[in-house]
Amino acid sequence: MQECLPSAFRLRYWGVVTDAANTEDDARAAGLRKIIHVDMDAFFASVEQRDNPELRGKPVAVGGSSGRGVVAAASYEARRFGVRSAMPSITAKRLCPDLVFCKSRFDVYREVSGQIRAIFRDYTDLVEPLSLDEAYLDVTEDRHNLGSATRIAQAIRRRIREDTRLTASAGVSYNKFLAKLASDQNKPDGLCVIRPGEGAAFVAGLPVSRFHGVGPKGAEKMKRLGIETGADLAERDLPFLRAHFGSFADYLYRAARGVDLREVRSHRIRKSLGGERTFHQDLSAPAELREAMDNIVDIVWDRIEKGEVRGRTVTLKLKYNDFQIASRARSIPQFVGGKAEFAAIGQGLLADMMPLPRPIRLMGLTLSKLEGVQPRKRGDETRQLDLL
Repeated sequence: MQECLPSAFRLRYWGVVTDAANTEDDARAAGLRKIIHVDMDAFFASVEQRDNPELRGKPVAVGGSSGRGVVAAASYEARRFGVRSAMPSITAKRLCPDLVFCKSRFDVYREVSGQIRAIFRDYTDLVEPLSLDEAYLDVTEDRHNLGSATRIAQAIRRRIREDTRLTASAGVSYNKFLAKLASDQNKPDGLCVIRPGEGAAFVAGLPVSRFHGVGPKGAEKMKRLGIETGADLAERDLPFLRAHFGSFADYLYRAARGVDLREVRSHRIRKSLGGERTFHQDLSAPAELREAMDNIVDIVWDRIEKGEVRGRTVTLKLKYNDFQIASRARSIPQFVGGKAEFAAIGQGLLADMMPLPRPIRLMGLTLSKLEGVQPRKRGDETRQLDLL
């Protein structure tokens, strides 16, 4: 196990008491929190390797192996060849000819995720799941008197290994942004701690591509502006960032200084419900498209009913065979009244986009502007319905 632990602890808030003046009460009074971000290592692929000993040590990808397949997860053995999640399976196979594909088993992944969530909740009720395999924990209240957030993270990782035979990496810090960065620092099976006062220095040495929300295109734009690291970003003032990045500027300004005031929310309010489907063959005929819409409506509306939600905006998403994406939305004054109206709006949006300029490989439908939303139940972490 690799660890990124500071050489000495000056705060009992984080570790062993070496300065009596710095107490946990002082840290809490200063507004500091103890935040842990736990991220399972190659979760789906690791579950497959755990359950099938013949896969251990081999490059494994979870997902479809057909020409339309997409990699949902890749083992670390596969990642050495450049295989990544969301990559077309045909590309992954070209990078790694010995790649072994496993069909996804989401029921199993959800069951294991439930085991992991139960471990989290033994240490705190403030758990904010981001997906099946990662979550934020606010452990400011030391329920088991372990003495530090670092020790809590160690205990959680040890129990995950014992109970599930899987490994997890964790980041420990005083806000969510830094904790998430830290959890990725020593993967796999690693631990990294960023203490109060160390956030800005830690961020300064990172490439901006490590910042959550900064994708390849954003990183390339920043590079053209001479911004490649957190230190470069911190040198730009807010007016400059707003001129080039609009509403994203405020986040970038704070992130470059290691600042994040968001709280861990134990109940995440769902903003939308929907699903999308990638087809084995491109669709272009109107009858095929309408049938595909009916199939998606059937499954998505079932999920809407189970979620006990209602919304006013329906959005259609199409991905053409050249991977270009188009979308169209319609909002109505009242809530969508039922499945028939939901289907009619979806079909209407599709009709408005026809004739299509080229065949599509993917279609998705989403209901948003939700109200009367129920808090997520434990174990309900899927933001988009998987129809693959």
